[in-house]
Amino acid sequence: MDRDITKVTCYYYIIASGSSPVREFIDSLDDRTQRKFFFVKALLEEFGYRLPYPHAKYLRGSIFELRFKSIEGEIRVLYFFFQKDKVIFTNGFIKKSGKIPKNELSIAVNRMNEFLNQQHGGN
Repeated sequence: MDRDITKVTCYYYIIASGSSPVREFIDSLDDRTQRKFFFVKALLEEFGYRLPYPHAKYLRGSIFELRFKSIEGEIRVLYFFFQKDKVIFTNGFIKKSGKIPKNELSIAVNRMNEFLNQQHGGN
């Protein structure tokens, strides 16, 4: 293949109760904001790791953020890559300051670790 861009499929993290906090967050946003999310999500699915700033940004560890502006403010959806072709959205929030809140990053890392443990037969 002469294209080295791997398309990815995006999934929403599901918590133990069976709900998806990311999907609920997206559903709570204004219709125009939801359309922006699905547009940027489509870009992520097309370009994967190669989706550039300002749409995506590496944070730390294995955590990235999907980024866009809306009437609600700066929207961030945190995610990680699983295998080569899967993205798992862990949490979303409206950014209110210059830095990513530590608790949001912590949620993303914890959910990623839980997901990976489940995938590898961990407890």
